[in-house]
Amino acid sequence: MFLKSTTQMSSILVLLLLGLLSSITGAESIGVCYGVIADRLPSKQEVVDLYKSNGIGKMRIYFPEAETLDALRGSGIELIMDVARESLQAMTDQNAATDWVRTNVIPYAQDVNFKYIAVGNEVRPDQNEAQYILSAMRNIQNAISSANLQGQIKVSTAIDSSFISNSYPPNDGIFNSESYVRPIIEFLKSNGSPLLANVYPYFAYIYDKQHIPLDYALFTQQGQNSVGYQNLFDAMLDSIYAALEKVGAPDVKIVVSESGWPSEGGDGASTQNAATYYANLINHAKGGSGTPKRPGGSIETYLFAMFDENNKHGEESERHFGLFTPDKSPKYQLSFN
Repeated sequence: MFLKSTTQMSSILVLLLLGLLSSITGAESIGVCYGVIADRLPSKQEVVDLYKSNGIGKMRIYFPEAETLDALRGSGIELIMDVARESLQAMTDQNAATDWVRTNVIPYAQDVNFKYIAVGNEVRPDQNEAQYILSAMRNIQNAISSANLQGQIKVSTAIDSSFISNSYPPNDGIFNSESYVRPIIEFLKSNGSPLLANVYPYFAYIYDKQHIPLDYALFTQQGQNSVGYQNLFDAMLDSIYAALEKVGAPDVKIVVSESGWPSEGGDGASTQNAATYYANLINHAKGGSGTPKRPGGSIETYLFAMFDENNKHGEESERHFGLFTPDKSPKYQLSFN
């Protein structure tokens, strides 16, 4: 009995220490997504060291990998870890979800600062994997709770702006597939979990340049527009908050799980614009002003991404969102903390 109590006390002390480390590195520090679809990237330990040396206190990874998790031990870096798209169907089986947590979470939980598990990334209602999301979330949550980690780790999923209709003015925002989204939001409400949202003013701008000024997308517009917004990021974020309110979830927090601007490869993509966007987003997210719908607070935000990913498919711009080159040189002069 004493041994069990001592072990539990040790775990609590480790978690408290991780929290203290997080506060030392900046509890409101900006996160950066760590994508790996690229050649010649640094070792996992070098990447973690690069996060620490730049004061980057949060990381997102898109699938569990033992080498990365080992490198994160004792770092204090808060972590979003995804259940990869190809694993979603398997997670609809409770035993498989329990095994996933036993393999990828429990062995590291005492000294890796897990914060969120993202069950799927941008899985849209019309995609085949959509049918697995809610069941997978429930099963991962059950496994997290069985390991008594529900106080440390919250289970969610990441959406993008395609989930929102009537996004302007932001107060009119609604979920365009409510039958799919509402049960997910109810899950988040009941478990005290945030909604993860990938928010990209860049893509909104290039798809509607006729109506969206570049300075509005880059946070450089002077003054507010006719509906009270100075920048597109806030407008996009508040359209999701408006949608949450309309499904009875005004208290569900949004974590911006991706946001970025490419340095080349498309309209408006340049080193100067990317540097402006990232610097202004960091200042805004940390600044405490919040958004018009949620004023007076920092915005938990993860920049996309740590490195350019030269092997990504899709538009050329997709390969140029990195903050660093593979040799660890910074593309921009940014202060993350």
